[in-house]
Amino acid sequence: MSRVLKPNANNLETGTTTVGMVARDAVVLATDRRVTAGYYIAHRRGRKIWRIDDHVAATMSGGVADVQKILEALTLQAMDYKIRTGLPVPVKTLANYASVAMFSSRPYIFIAHMILGGVTEQEGPVLYTIDWYGSVTEERRFASTGSGSPTAFGVLEDGYRDGMSLEDAIKLGIRAVRAAMMHDPASGEGVDVITITPKEGFKEIDTSKYL
Repeated sequence: MSRVLKPNANNLETGTTTVGMVARDAVVLATDRRVTAGYYIAHRRGRKIWRIDDHVAATMSGGVADVQKILEALTLQAMDYKIRTGLPVPVKTLANYASVAMFSSRPYIFIAHMILGGVTEQEGPVLYTIDWYGSVTEERRFASTGSGSPTAFGVLEDGYRDGMSLEDAIKLGIRAVRAAMMHDPASGEGVDVITITPKEGFKEIDTSKYL
């Protein structure tokens, strides 16, 4: 992830590759690990997937502090909702809350671009993208953010199938991020993958067996 010092609507970019997919009764999130500050590699083992609750998580792209501030707020909202209702917070509720928080910061903006994914009994597997202006888009199939996303989108467009199995989605997510790492200098150092399913909830995947 990298922070652009003078953002505007035409050239705001973040140095990373994140991917999200809706699979059969599941959500898959995948990211690279390289953390950058401009052309400087600040960290080689950065975690870019944030667990919000057992049933929902988000990818991190943009300015590290900005993304963490928003995701910490979402985590607190999820905890508060569960305490008050005894139920997991709807993913759409978190997406709307993130949108309000980011939009209300204008004329300043949070340099944050997230893929929010989760599974609830009422919603099923759902995926949203939230950009630095607070715009929310529900993604029916897949999404990607960061400087490596053009390459990742090419792989996803070619390999994604509606109703694909969880195993196939994991393999495709790894392939998309690895392809981006080959072409984008701001992405690299390996791939992290998590899955969210009704039975197991949030689960980290050992990607070594897929390489």
